[in-house]
Amino acid sequence: TNIVHCTRYNKYLVVDWFIHHYYSKMIDFIKDLLLSPIEVNGIFGYVVIFTCIFIGHSFFNRLVESKKPVEQEEEVEEEDEEPQRNFTFEQLKYFDGKKDESTNEIKPVYLALNGLVFDVSDGRNFYGEGGPYEQFAGHECGVALAKMSFETSHLDDIAGCKDLSYVEKEELEGWIQKFQYYRCYPVRGRLIPDSDLPDPTRIITPEELAKNDGKGETPENYGTAPIYIGAGDKVYDVSFGGVTFYGEGCSYNVFA
Repeated sequence: TNIVHCTRYNKYLVVDWFIHHYYSKMIDFIKDLLLSPIEVNGIFGYVVIFTCIFIGHSFFNRLVESKKPVEQEEEVEEEDEEPQRNFTFEQLKYFDGKKDESTNEIKPVYLALNGLVFDVSDGRNFYGEGGPYEQFAGHECGVALAKMSFETSHLDDIAGCKDLSYVEKEELEGWIQKFQYYRCYPVRGRLIPDSDLPDPTRIITPEELAKNDGKGETPENYGTAPIYIGAGDKVYDVSFGGVTFYGEGCSYNVFA
């Protein structure tokens, strides 16, 4: 972290020094021009001076503008990206943007498009409580947005995304692109249909338990690899909500 901060500081220092150094040189140049024995007077003299000032001003603005993206880029690098997780339909419903009665805190606003779960909390005015799209919060709404429909029958129909018409699929892809690249809503993981969840009554061997430590291959349409934790005679897949605790590099990863 210290190296990143030092690198950022040096970038700013060099740019700031160059700006001030350039202005100092430009002022000295104008002074020398005015005091030089060459006749720089009349209209031509003013043209030369104002041309120098204009070029210098334009160059200075470019330097300042080139400095801004560097600052923004460094700020983005500082943010710790939250690891993706897997969601059940029931878990996704929790993130509806309303007040959590047990903590009195306002919950984030999540919604899914064809299984891809977005954190749209920055668009709370649209998708949060009281917003025009509040009924989408906490739901899979790919079919609804593809059809531009507010019918509740189109919510949580992840299988229906495969049956959309060509035009509707294009509309859905447009929404995904908008969320991901235009609105820049963070992707929190994947919504897993009940039909794709493993049989909860199956027997898991110690070898299978050890194999599912979160470092294995991510199954198709999953947000992250399964992370199994054994407790008594039960085995839990904590990739559904516990990645920040039991995932690779996290505090309790030794239990995975």
